[in-house]
Amino acid sequence: MQKMYTKVNNLKISNKLLNFVNNDLLNNTNISPDDFWKGFDQVVHELAPKNKELLKTRSDLQKKIDNWHISNKSNDIDLVKYKEFLIEIDYLKKIGPDFKIETSNIDEEIAKIAGPQLVVPIMNARYALNAANARWMSLYDSLYGTDAIEESEDSTSQRYDPERGEFVIKYGREFLDKHFSLNEFSWKKITGLAIQNGDLKVLKGIEVTTLTNKDKFIGYRGDEDNPSAIILKNNNLHVELLRNPRAFSAQQDHAGISDIILESAVSTICDNEDSVAAVDAEDKVLCYKNWLGLMKGNLISQFEKEGKTFERKLNPDRKYISKNGENLKLHGRSLLLIRNVGHLMTNSAIFLKDGSEIPEGIMDAFITSAAALHDLKRKGNSKTGSIYIVKPKMHGPDETAFTDLIFNKVEEVLGLEKNTCKIGIMDEERRTSANLKECIRSLKNRVFFINTGFLDRTGDEMHTSMEAGPMIKKGEMKTSKWIGAYENNNVDIGLRCGFSGKAQIGKGMWAMPDKMKDMLEQKIVHLNAGANCAWVPSPTAAALHALHYHQIDIFEKQKEILSREPAKIDDLLTIPIADRPNWSIDEINKEISNSAQTLLGYVVRWIDQGVGCSKVPDINNVGLMEDRATLRISSQHIANWLHHRVTTKIQVLEIMKEMAKIVDDQNEKDKEYKKMSENFDKSVSFQTACDLIFKGKEQPSGYTEPLLHLNRVKKKSTQN
Repeated sequence: MQKMYTKVNNLKISNKLLNFVNNDLLNNTNISPDDFWKGFDQVVHELAPKNKELLKTRSDLQKKIDNWHISNKSNDIDLVKYKEFLIEIDYLKKIGPDFKIETSNIDEEIAKIAGPQLVVPIMNARYALNAANARWMSLYDSLYGTDAIEESEDSTSQRYDPERGEFVIKYGREFLDKHFSLNEFSWKKITGLAIQNGDLKVLKGIEVTTLTNKDKFIGYRGDEDNPSAIILKNNNLHVELLRNPRAFSAQQDHAGISDIILESAVSTICDNEDSVAAVDAEDKVLCYKNWLGLMKGNLISQFEKEGKTFERKLNPDRKYISKNGENLKLHGRSLLLIRNVGHLMTNSAIFLKDGSEIPEGIMDAFITSAAALHDLKRKGNSKTGSIYIVKPKMHGPDETAFTDLIFNKVEEVLGLEKNTCKIGIMDEERRTSANLKECIRSLKNRVFFINTGFLDRTGDEMHTSMEAGPMIKKGEMKTSKWIGAYENNNVDIGLRCGFSGKAQIGKGMWAMPDKMKDMLEQKIVHLNAGANCAWVPSPTAAALHALHYHQIDIFEKQKEILSREPAKIDDLLTIPIADRPNWSIDEINKEISNSAQTLLGYVVRWIDQGVGCSKVPDINNVGLMEDRATLRISSQHIANWLHHRVTTKIQVLEIMKEMAKIVDDQNEKDKEYKKMSENFDKSVSFQTACDLIFKGKEQPSGYTEPLLHLNRVKKKSTQN
């Protein structure tokens, strides 16, 4: 039998991981494998017990909160007494004096440019490359290929629809008129473009005009009297006008403009966490290899489509001639951040000297940072020499301080200057949002980002307050008192800690990738709320969401918000329990059915196919982006209703079986799909989905990872 692990110092390391680290990861760095593993061994055995102790604190606090709610069940929750109790058990920390973050060497994509942020599963090389290249996207393609533009009579045709093309050109001209206005006439009337003495000249027949704000013209490509591209700038975002009269998209255009290219996904989170299904050394090495390829700049993905072979690789930087006649180069790719896993999970890729699995977050910290050593030499990603790590699922200041300690150790082992590794705080756990200022303080020299996560935060809200009573319906959560305070508090504290112009304040995902018209109408609320980045599910969505950042100057908006009354901690701690619910059986069943259907649709792909994030049709066949955060809220909500006898196990199980049949039908065109309804008892996916609900109350913080990982490993063992 082939040897699967090798002992190195006090570690037992999977050969797949060991070979990757020794032969690929550390190749052409100044760190030898011996030095790396020696330092890693020492640090992980120092940090693993601290990690374990922090997880025990989570469990102890949860038990105390459960007992408090049980003891106070006969009364309405007294917020004064509740807060006193949370302070007494050290859940709520004392708020210290005001301060400003001191993070240095931050790239302008983080500090100065507000724009869309993509999240992409790093396990898929093609998707990762598409996301990295989504820095520059076609407005014409993004409009023509989505419901953002109204339908024409010929919209269903496979051929190019000239009428729809006219709608796209009209939309583009209106965008230019709004944000790059001309002195004399409209962009709709222009017939030509030229450069003269460093100025952009816009022609309508023999008439000539210029931009109202000449500073918005940045540069061009081609000849001055007939440029092939014009580069403009508004609110720190670039817009490129492509001119190619021979292109079919320019045949209806008197000025020969063939496309409008928008600077779109300014930054991208390459995700090792909620959007991937990485459960062992084989999976983790695939994730790490893709990240390493991005950091080296040599990642390539080949794929077949309609019988043809295509290749994806990273786009080069974009070159222009500046208005002053000098060479101008703009970053051709999205700034890449890497999301590590949280403190909870362990992984069998490495075993420690006591036989336990390695804390996965510590392993991620070392290996993803080591991969970025290659970028620090070439500066293809970060121009300032920084490594950007997004750290999720941290509970309170003690855990954020532990993250700071982890990266202190990473920098020592890798020979990096202190605070090279920057940390993004995912403000998605109740104990973090209630103590956000102190969480930021513990990372004030590293923090570059805070982001709200409605779904995980709601899942944690429900699990933390499981014993308080039955929760309101999921759809009512977004209008409840605590969520408004949570979203505002994140912005208020970020601004008061000096984030504006220095770090990102982010908002959550648009979950309906096919509903771009709705996104254009609704997602601007994230900018009005003060976010200088917000998540989008696709490169196309990034292009369309970028339009919002031309409408609003975020940094001016943040100045306005800074003067408002800060969110109240009392509102943040108001538990969303239903006041004497009298829901009908039909209401209850409908609510459970909606959660069960999307839960099953996500779990079956996770367990059977290892797909960590996917577009799952809901009960109305609207495609929703689902990941572990959506799974957490659905499973915890049903678990809460079960616990408070709003429903019964028999009732839920029957609904689960009905919804499994619907999910099976929705996946009938997938040749790799295995039906759950053919044998519920033997379907690992169906049983996992049921466990997430029926064992939901017992899961640590309500997380879904332990059960998902356990059953994915089981499924993989039957497939190999």
